[in-house]
Amino acid sequence: MIVPEQTFIATMTDGAPIEVRRYGIGRGPCLVLSHGNGFAIDGYRVFWEPLLDHYELALFDMRNHGRNPPSGADGHTYFQFAKDIGTVQAAVRERLRPGQKIVGGFHSASGRAAMKHAVQMGGTWDALILFDPPNVPPRGHPLYDPMKAFELKLVEFACSRPDRFEGPDGMVAQYRESRACSRWVPQAIEDMGRATVRHDASAGWTLACRRELEGLIYFSALTMDLWPNASQYRCPVKLIGADPELKGQPPTGLANQALAREEGYAYEAVADTGHLLQVEKPEACRLAMTSFLDGVGVR
Repeated sequence: MIVPEQTFIATMTDGAPIEVRRYGIGRGPCLVLSHGNGFAIDGYRVFWEPLLDHYELALFDMRNHGRNPPSGADGHTYFQFAKDIGTVQAAVRERLRPGQKIVGGFHSASGRAAMKHAVQMGGTWDALILFDPPNVPPRGHPLYDPMKAFELKLVEFACSRPDRFEGPDGMVAQYRESRACSRWVPQAIEDMGRATVRHDASAGWTLACRRELEGLIYFSALTMDLWPNASQYRCPVKLIGADPELKGQPPTGLANQALAREEGYAYEAVADTGHLLQVEKPEACRLAMTSFLDGVGVR
């Protein structure tokens, strides 16, 4: 893992600390990147590391995830996640050079939080990229029941998953043996396994994000009521989704396709990918993002 040029702690509105790592400082527009529920941004290295050829990167884990210390359940909500994204954005922005552009790039749960921050809290970026945010459409929509079933299945999965390991290799083995990870780039399995556990003095190696907190976020997706029109962002925004035609995959790809068609988003589906598209087809995901940024003048 490459060493960041700068690491700092951003203090959230409720006092929780979030570590931010900067790479390639001043190299180009700054991409602020984060991850999906239960994961960690270091696990996406196969996606983000090559971006350093042309961009500055500011990486952070969502609270209670990855490199951040546990901060408890009180702030573990989408409302606080959205405020956290705004706090991190402001902390990064004040460290950029004058005129340097700042772009948000968020996957899954962090993508939903970024949407909430933008459309409900007035957050703005020079551009915003959303990788397969698993939004639940309004009740009565043809995809409401499939997305509801998907989220409830994830609640059950999260709350029953193994959460104690002899070491990081145990988590790597879990990913390697999982059918859901069979499409991942092999290096991503190694990276994600090591990024999603932490060592606790009393409990040994544990999940970095407690499984109950992971399940809480899956369940709360059902009450977000987040299906916004693209015009509500006040900045260029693109949905990059999983392949909606790929058999045996969760309905997130279909949900993003529907959101884009119904609400006017720039949209691209990455062929032959499921929900973890950035670690399945990292090069294609980079191209889908950078071509859009070029087109909106973020070079």
